Amino acid sequence: MAQQVATTETLLRYVREVSLRDDPLLAELRRETGELPAGEAMQVMAEEGQLLALLIGLTGAHSVLEIGTYTGYSALCMARALPDGGELVTCDLSDRWPAVGADYWKRAGVADRIELRVGAALETLAALLAERGPDCFDLAFIDADKANYPAYYERCLALVRPGGLIVVDNTLFFGRVVDPAARDRDTAAVRKLNALLRDDDRVDISLLVMADGITLARKKP
Repeated sequence: MAQQVATTETLLRYVREVSLRDDPLLAELRRETGELPAGEAMQVMAEEGQLLALLIGLTGAHSVLEIGTYTGYSALCMARALPDGGELVTCDLSDRWPAVGADYWKRAGVADRIELRVGAALETLAALLAERGPDCFDLAFIDADKANYPAYYERCLALVRPGGLIVVDNTLFFGRVVDPAARDRDTAAVRKLNALLRDDDRVDISLLVMADGITLARKKP
């Protein structure tokens, strides 16, 4: 039986050649983001943005929650995949980096689908729960500070409807999750979330060995 294939640069180029459907607007935003401090490390890979758009179509999502906007690349990918009348609420601690993406949202014609909420994410999520009640989103994407990952997951589980999907980025965290010497707060939080997801019978899960690790958690009906 075949095992996991090692991803070489040559193989990654091949995968992109045969599966990545890119366009100039997305490529331009990636280039601009890559020029920012730590931009290459923080931005979502093109393949992951395409996966997020596909997941929105597969789940029939109309209402999407994103924790961690950065320059708005993933928000752009997801907003373009939403049907007419769909909405994406994206949360970030500051409006500094989302301002980079705002022009791209307008150029793509999806700015009216995106609501940016600025502030501490846990406070924003608490406010959304108070305003809208539980089970109000079809899909949530978590890609923010790692130390709060377990708390973000619990809030998203309350906000996502039964049968809805939670997507968690960076669940392999640059490979640090298997490094015994990595004892920093962020790595510990990612390990904690991974163990929680493994044992959480409220969801069905799959950890994809893609990008920096992407975990899909479907809230059971």
